[in-house]
This record gives sequence, C-alpha cells and structure tokens, in this order.
Amino acid sequence: MTPSTTVRSPLRLYGRDDELATLENLLTLLRRGDGGALVLAAPPGLGRTALLRAAAETHRDRGPVLWATAASSERAVPYSGLRALLGSDVVGSGAAASDAGVATGAPAPGIARDALAGRLREFADGGPLLVCVDDAHAWDAASRAALTFEARRPGAGSRTTFLLSAADGTAFAGLPTLPLAPLDDAAASALLDRLTTGAEGLDPVVRAEILHDAGGNPRLLAALAGRLTPDQLAGRTPLPWPLPGGEAVLAAHAERLDDLPDRTRTLLLLAAAAQEHEPEGAGADALLLLRAGTRGGLPRAFLDRALFDGAGVGDLLQRAGSRVHFAHRLTARAVLHHAPWARRRAAHELLATLLTEAGDRGGADDSQVRDVPGLPGAPESRTARTTTARTTTAPPALPLAALVQRACAAPGPDAALAAGLEAAAVAPIPHAARSAALVRAALLSTGPALRAARFAAAAEQARLAGDPALARALLARTGPRPADADPAAGPGTAAGPVRSGGAGPVADPASADPVTASVHAGAVTDLAPGLAPYVHGMLALRSGPVADAHEALLAAAALLAPHDHRRSLDALLGAAEAAWAAGDALGYLDAMGRLARTPAGEDLEDYPAGMSAVLEGRTAEGHARLRRCLAPGGDPGDPAALLRAGVAALVLGDIAAACRAGARALAAVRTAGPDTLLPQALEHLAYAELRAGRHAGARAHALEGLHAARRTGQPNSSAHLHAVLALAASVEGPAEVCAAHGEAALAGAAPHGLAQAVTLATWARARADLAAGRPGEAAARLAPLVKAGPGRGHFATRTLAVPCWVEAAVLDGRLSEESRALHAAVDEFAFWAARAADPGAPAQLARCRALLAPADEADARYAEALAHHEEAGGDFEQARTHLLYGQWLRRRRRTREARGPLRDALVGFQRCSARAWAERAAGELRAAGEPVPAPRRDTAGGPLARLTPQQQRIARCVAEGATNREVASRLSLSPRTVDHHLRNVFAALAIRSRTELARLLNP
Repeated sequence: MTPSTTVRSPLRLYGRDDELATLENLLTLLRRGDGGALVLAAPPGLGRTALLRAAAETHRDRGPVLWATAASSERAVPYSGLRALLGSDVVGSGAAASDAGVATGAPAPGIARDALAGRLREFADGGPLLVCVDDAHAWDAASRAALTFEARRPGAGSRTTFLLSAADGTAFAGLPTLPLAPLDDAAASALLDRLTTGAEGLDPVVRAEILHDAGGNPRLLAALAGRLTPDQLAGRTPLPWPLPGGEAVLAAHAERLDDLPDRTRTLLLLAAAAQEHEPEGAGADALLLLRAGTRGGLPRAFLDRALFDGAGVGDLLQRAGSRVHFAHRLTARAVLHHAPWARRRAAHELLATLLTEAGDRGGADDSQVRDVPGLPGAPESRTARTTTARTTTAPPALPLAALVQRACAAPGPDAALAAGLEAAAVAPIPHAARSAALVRAALLSTGPALRAARFAAAAEQARLAGDPALARALLARTGPRPADADPAAGPGTAAGPVRSGGAGPVADPASADPVTASVHAGAVTDLAPGLAPYVHGMLALRSGPVADAHEALLAAAALLAPHDHRRSLDALLGAAEAAWAAGDALGYLDAMGRLARTPAGEDLEDYPAGMSAVLEGRTAEGHARLRRCLAPGGDPGDPAALLRAGVAALVLGDIAAACRAGARALAAVRTAGPDTLLPQALEHLAYAELRAGRHAGARAHALEGLHAARRTGQPNSSAHLHAVLALAASVEGPAEVCAAHGEAALAGAAPHGLAQAVTLATWARARADLAAGRPGEAAARLAPLVKAGPGRGHFATRTLAVPCWVEAAVLDGRLSEESRALHAAVDEFAFWAARAADPGAPAQLARCRALLAPADEADARYAEALAHHEEAGGDFEQARTHLLYGQWLRRRRRTREARGPLRDALVGFQRCSARAWAERAAGELRAAGEPVPAPRRDTAGGPLARLTPQQQRIARCVAEGATNREVASRLSLSPRTVDHHLRNVFAALAIRSRTELARLLNP
C-alpha cells in the first residue's frame, strides 16, 4: 500500500473552534455593513491558509471574495502584490469583476493607494467584499504599505473586510492580529486519527512519537504520517530515525532566515545549538550565548541588544530571565536543518570548548577574542582544516554538556565519545539529561548490540524522569532497526527523539542507578537482554495491565540475575507489587518467595519473608520480621525502603509508624527524586492518613499525587489515587465527589486489572450510600466483594469493608436471609483482627457482633465496642458506633437513652467534618425528640418551606424514588409512620401522587 492510500486529507479543521468563531463573527459584522481587518499570524504549517480558505468558502455565497497568494520570487518588484490581488479571479461574483472593468491580466503598473481604494469600492458594489491575502508578509514593501493603509480604514458603514495571513504581525502594525497556537494534544490526536483512517491500527508508541515530533503543527503532522508505511504505523516494523516528511515544513520555517543579516543567522545557529544539551523546553543560557557570540566574532553591542533587549532578531528569540527561547519550537529545528553542516559543526565545537572551559575553571576568560573556524570572520583555510578534523576522543572528565555538544559535532560513529557520554551520565545529573546523553551515546555506538543496550538504558532514565512516552519510543529502538542515517547529517540532528530537554509492596526504581554508571561498554552489553524487559515491565506496572507487568518483571529478573544483582531484586519487587495490585495472592507469594531465596542486603532480608509469613498465616514470625523493617538499614533517605517500611507498619497495625514512614518517603522523593516515584509516595502517605482518620490530609496528599501521576504518565497510579480520594469523600462528602472519584477509579482500574483500586472504590461508594441512608444500595455493592465466590475483592483490602457490609445488610433488613454469609464474614474479620493488630479492629468487630446479636445481647456488645473505641481513638468509627447504638435504642422505643449516643455521634461526625454523616445523626436525634438545628437548605420560599423537618426528609426520599419501606429503613421509622407523614406532605403541598412530588422537587 502506498502512503497515499494510508493517509486521508482532513475534512474539517481540528482544534480551531475559537478561531473559526472569530472569523464567523467578523463575517457577520461585514454582512451588517461593518467591515474590518484581521491578521492571522502563525509560522508555517499551523493552518492559517486553511482558516483563510474556510472564511472564503463561508462568504462566497454572500458576496465577492478577492484572493491572492504572495509569490516570494516577486518580492522585489514594486506593487507586484497589488497586481496579483486585483488581477485575481473574483470568487462567487464574476459579474462584479466584469462590471468593474478588471481584466484577468495584471493591471497597469504604478497603481497607488487611491486607485486601490477605488477598485475595492467597485468590487464591493457586488455585495460585501472579503479580501483574502495569504502569506501577505511576503509581498513587496509598497504593496504591504498600501494594503495596510487601506485595511485600517474599514469600520461602521464599510462593505469591505481584509483577512490576511502572515508569519507574524510585525509587517502589518496597527491591524488586529489573531496569533495561532499549535494544536493541543486532543486536537492533534484527533487529526492523526483522521489522517490514518484506513490503516490497520495506530500503535500507541508510534502515535506518541508522531505527535511529539509534530509539536502541534498540523501540516507537519500530516507530512510525518504520510511518509510512514502501514507496517510502521501499526508498530510491526521499526520507525525510521529521524522521522521523514518534515523537510518541507522546516524549509518553510527557514525561508525567513535567508533575508536576515549574517550575524543574526549566526546568533540563531548558536542559540539552536546551545539548546541541544539542555532539557526540552529549557531554552539556552544567555550568558553562554554571549560568550559564544563574542568568541565567534559577533559585535558585543549587537549581542547585548539581541540577547538582553530583544532587538535585532525580529520575533524569533525571546528572553525569560537568564534563558533565551525560540518563539516557535520548529524554528530551532529549522535553523539547524538549514545551516550547512560545516557551520553547524563549528557552532557545536565552539560551545563544547566554552562548556569545557567553564567546567574546568568555573568560567571562561573571553578577554582575548579570537575567530572561530566555520563562523563569520574566520579565515577560509582554518574553516577547511576544522571541518576535516574528526572528534575521536572524549576524556571522561569533560562535563556532560560539553560531551553532548561534541556528539552533535561528530560526523559519524565514535566509540570513544560514546563511552565518555555513557560514563558521564550519572548522578547527580537529572534523569532527563542522562537519558538524552545515552541516546547520543547510542547513536554514536559502533555495534547493534551496544546501541540497543544504550537505548534501553536511555529508556530507563526517561522512565525515571517521568516521560513514559519517550521511554517506550526508545525501547522500540532496542530491536532490529534500519541502517543509520547518513553520517553527513550528523547524529546530533534535532529531528530524533533526543528530548533534551493502601499500598502493597514497593519496587525500588532509584536504588539501582541504571547502567550508565558503568565505565566500560561490556557491562552495558551484558545487561541488554534483561534491561529492556525490565523497563517494559516497570512501564506496564504504572501504565498498563499489571498481569503483563508481573510476567515481564519475572522474566527480566531471571535475565538480569547473572549480571546485575540489585536490578534483579528490583524486578522481583516490581513483580510482587504488580501481583498485589492485581489481587493475585499466589503470584505475590511466588515473587516474594523468589526474592527471599535471592541473597539481598540487610534492608531486603526481612521484608519478603515477613510479608509471606503473614499471608501464609505464620503471624508471629511475620510480625517479628516486619518490625525489623520499620527502621530500614542502609541509606536512611532511600524512598523505596521507607515506603516498604510504611507497608510493614500498616500490616503490623502501627498506623502512626506508617504515617511517619510515608512522610519521610515523600520528603526523600521531593529532595532527591526520582519524579516517577512521587505519585506512589503521596499515595502511600494518603492511605496511611485515611487509616489514621486524617481525612483532610489524605485528600490533600492524594490530590497532589493525582496531579503528579498525570504529569508523569502513570494512569495506574491515578486509579489508585482516585480510589483514595473516593474513600476520603465518603467521609467528608459531598456524595457527588465520592461518586466521581469512584467512577474514575473503576474506569482506570478495570482495563488494567487493578483489583485493589476496584475494591477500595467500591467500598467508598458503598460507604457514601450508608451516609445518605441508602443501606440497600450499599449492601448490593459490597456483597460481591466480601462474600465467598469468584468475584471477591482484593485479598488484603476486602476485609476492611466487612463492617460496612454488615451494617448495610442489617439496616436493610437482610439479617434473616443473609445470616449465614454475615456470620461467616464476621468470623473472617475476627481472624484478620487477631492477626493484624489494627487498633481499631476490636471495636469494629464488637460493633458487627452487636448488629448481629439478639436483643438481649446487643447492649453489651455495643458497650464493648465503645470501650474499645475509647482505647483506640478515631472519631469517625467511634461516631458510627454511637450512631448505630442510638438507632438501635430508638427502634426499641428507648428514646431517652438513645439521645446520649446520638448526641455523641453528631459531635464526633462534626469533629471530623463528616457532613453527610452528621446530617444523618442530626436527623436521628431530632426523631428522638431533641431539637437540633436543621441543615441550611434553599427551602425558604420553596415548596418545602411549609413542611416540618421530618416531613422534608421523607419528601426528599420519596422524590428520589424510594418506597415507604425503604424510607422507613433509611430513617429508622415504621412504614406506617412514613405513610402518615406522607399523607400530610401531600395535603400541605396540594398534590396527589409521588410523581407530582418528584416533579415539584426536581423541576
């Protein structure tokens, strides 16, 4: 299949709704006799021509359209632009052109402003006139001046609107300008889907690669997609590197460079080259450019104006503090692409020299300015001598930035320089910079095995930097790939993906620094068979099916064991974490068993054995080992070890220790990274805070973790954090927030097999149902999780939901039909409580037994539960027990006795900001005869203003669709009492049916 059968032209403009609305408003004003002008300003490829055509197409049935496109070859001919405009066809109104006496050929030369105005008025006699000029910046100066003068004149009563497109708005000062930004991710992705309609499928890695390379430029996006074969689009064959197809767009960006002074082009080249060793989007160091320009022979006054005042370089460069940025990302690539290889190489070598001097002496002495070969002012003989020299050595002592610049200047593979880059890409250099350096090293490698190993190492660093899309793209390079690009293009071209720019067990992504610490290529080659599967597995753990991650990491551990013991341990920890997230107890025990049989350091000796012992029922042994994990040996600031300590503390029931370990792990990640571990650190701390009853703190940390997970591309972590937020909202409310987070958690967890997130989210939704007085819905949600059967919840978290299920089933009147299952679940909870040492478990167990007990035993069970609460603390669970006890007393007409527990429940819920629960307790207290201020609702002047508080509660329940029996269950009333109140509600509101009540309260 040829590319033309794969790629389709778009039928609509993507991501331009706001711009189209602006144009439609402009044309509407024109039809009303209010002409105007607008300049669509954007660099090539962003769609200004397409918007211009869309406006012309919209207007063609309403009036004449004059259309002209600038020809750069006629730019030096005076008034050539106006001749092209007035000699063009009149779209949609040919008669108007004929009547105006305009021939199809060019008008007589020397046309002036007054003549232009007269001709335009003649055209406008055929209806509102739209004048469209594409690439108007390329017109000759006289035509631009005449057009600008005329475009400033329209206004009220005018029948002409000018719509111009230009590379920037500077050529038409004084006219309204609409800058076009690159497409956002959603629009670019939708356009790519349209462009590849008919292909067998677009591989996610290929999609990410194309979208990143295009940078939101629709023309470039279409060009890149159009040059790939169906097999490349589907990911069956490797992508070429760099991606082909962008040459025309880069050439269009470079057209403006030809008209710039030589010194301006030199500075732009230095600025583009200086970005190569920086993180993506960081720009270039202004002081480095000042030194490079001075050393390259550029006048100091020009450099000061260009770098610090923004003058002399048009709108191509922008300064932000000490950094210099290109106004458009593709301009930097165009500068490098357009420059001759000799000049580009000279710029990189100059920067490498300056960076080396700065690294050696903390700064360079530029007091003696000398010419640099290959740049303006240098003798030709020196230029030739420099361009034929090869960079064959890269001393390991050179700074990494200097090595990257030397790599950009290398004309072909260079084993010594590649080894130097690899050796320099170590801590404390940021992971993103290490990844970029390793990519350069891979491009300079002389053998396919070594190249693949370095790509895999670069992928690992990209993962740790929180860039999974780049990591996957680099992993795709570890397999067979086409021959290297033409060495004359230089491996440092900017066109490739060299982007410089309740918890279970914790894998350690940072403890074993990637293989870049190796000083010889042999170690990297030995790791190649296991490193790529390891990175694949760790990526899947955070953003893919965790069952796949489990298997990939087990395989990687076996491959890595002979070469990298520490990384093999990390792979086993990751496999165990994947099994935990999936709810696979046997898989978890298998991974932990392998880990326990592998010689490990002191910090890993007790953790796998302790966790396995607890799960296998050897509680005393497991607890003894896990207690030793609470103070991990080795590096006291190792975040992964601290997170494992937090898990051990939760298993031991030491919630305070879990919170301390989580806080220390978070501090360690914030201090030293890696970024990819931040969502996990925040998730562990938030979950520990939930268990401690600190719901506000848990919510704050989980929200931060959710932002971090989205930023670093970790959807699995997002699902877990949504579940934590749903649990917090099930206490604090509102119910809508709990539902939204619960649905988000389930949507993200189900496709990737995240059983723990599913269990926690379902539990949260059920707890919110209980708060709202819907025990039937809560029981229906929880029964599949806690009852025996194939749909049971996560092995380690489903037990936590047992007290909620017991409460929901009893309040819903299911005690008789579910008696056996309820008692079995309570027995399982008792077994867990005896092993877990959770301080709150005995109180919840006694509460469950009170709910199931006969009337003559329930009093004592509730008293036992409250006594345990006094020892364990925890406002929320203690208030729930008070509430249930008060409800039980009131149902037995012990109203006076019920008021005390209900009052305590109300105060407890208010103390922990559990608003929905407090409202429920207040309703019970009012029903017990104690006056409690009703919650503020917008009933003043509304239909419920005439009802008593009890009638309002009943009316709302009925309006939601509840039957009398369900309302009675929610409000702890008898069905007869509900029926009595409902009749009074109907009489007070002058209605006759439940349907009318629902319409009245839910208009």
